[in-house]
Amino acid sequence: MGAQLRVYRSRIKAVQGTKKITRAFELIAASRMVKAQQRTAASAPYARAITRAVSAVATYSNEDHPLTTEKREVTRAAMLLVTSDRGLAGAYSSNVIKEGERLAELLRGEGKEVVPFIAGRKGSSYYRFRRRSVEAEWAGFSDAPQFENAKEIADALIDAFLRPTEEGGVDEIHVVSTRFVNMVTQTPEVVRLLPLEVVEGDEPPAPDDVLPLYEFEPSAAAVLDALLPKYVESRIFNALLQSAASELAARQRAMKSATDNAEELIKRYTRLANTARQAEITQEISEIVGGANALADASASA
Repeated sequence: MGAQLRVYRSRIKAVQGTKKITRAFELIAASRMVKAQQRTAASAPYARAITRAVSAVATYSNEDHPLTTEKREVTRAAMLLVTSDRGLAGAYSSNVIKEGERLAELLRGEGKEVVPFIAGRKGSSYYRFRRRSVEAEWAGFSDAPQFENAKEIADALIDAFLRPTEEGGVDEIHVVSTRFVNMVTQTPEVVRLLPLEVVEGDEPPAPDDVLPLYEFEPSAAAVLDALLPKYVESRIFNALLQSAASELAARQRAMKSATDNAEELIKRYTRLANTARQAEITQEISEIVGGANALADASASA
């Protein structure tokens, strides 16, 4: 066997091994994708209900709650950046990091100091490589977040928001995550979380939709104290779920593309190996024919 043919066959074997790995990752991402979509859909009713309740309290009461009050002078802004823990997901993490960089540049242009909070190892690695300081970071749950993870992040952000800026607190909080639209489209988005901006949801209310009447017991302030932290937790949990579904969709698409590329590469190397083998066979036949002719000529001369 010729050296060139051995090289081609070795490369075919290596690419076949890579193809098995990428195909396995594709199937794993596809199976997890279904569960991630179900969890995102299951969280929607609660998110809509608590948003509706917070809207009612914020609309029909005159309470000045710390989480809803705009601060007179905004000097420090927190940014929660939601990225993935692992790679092999195409441009998923890089897209949300770029969106975070655009937001940070905008905030600095307004004279605000940016305080990063990072969820996901990819974001942490990005900041660590550039030797940038991070206020807090979380990892290990990017593709399957639990409510406890969202609560831990929400508690840290609310604590930073309620602290004075002189003691390391922040004046506003922004969340940079990825919204899952469908299997093909996932869009990075920025949402200002605090001071509270009530977001009703994806579906606008009907024109004749009437809000129910609310009576606040024991008081509107107590209701706000109970509801607003849960509202922030719900928003962060929804952002984590949307990002998890987006990550798995991006990984499935990236692994399918890698598997298809591996198949094309195997076909190409197979053609090259066949060509090399045919050339070897032709060379061997030529040598045999040449040797036979030489023997015939020697016999004739004798």
